[in-house]
Amino acid sequence: MGQRRRAREYALQMLFQIDLSGGPPDSVFPDFWGSQDAPEDVRAFAERLVRGACSHQESLDAAIADAAQRWRIERMATVDRNVLRLATFELMFEDDTPSAVILDEAIEIVKKYGSEDSGRFINGILDGIRKKVESGELGMAPGRGGPG
Repeated sequence: MGQRRRAREYALQMLFQIDLSGGPPDSVFPDFWGSQDAPEDVRAFAERLVRGACSHQESLDAAIADAAQRWRIERMATVDRNVLRLATFELMFEDDTPSAVILDEAIEIVKKYGSEDSGRFINGILDGIRKKVESGELGMAPGRGGPG
């Protein structure tokens, strides 16, 4: 497994914990990292994703709700909801990873941690968000591309 995938999985685990506890990201980091052996660059990327997803949660949830149409955020499985937040954050606010890589990573991670149907569910929603970001209709990322 690549280092960025590992960081995304860690970020999902922390977001899951934050979602259930309602605490701020900084309250989760010390205990989480105390039980993980991860290089500093993995920790830094994971924390950047967690902080970004938390600080932009309102706009991320709005984009997800719009793309999901018949699904309310709070009714989604916790894993699915947080994978969507992570990937949507990267699509909207990070421009150093190609969209296709972000979608592939999200689908692989949700297959590992989510339900049997999570992959298709996530793919459909993220593809709609990706199209809106790439058309300029949604997001703050100036462009897509770069190393994944």
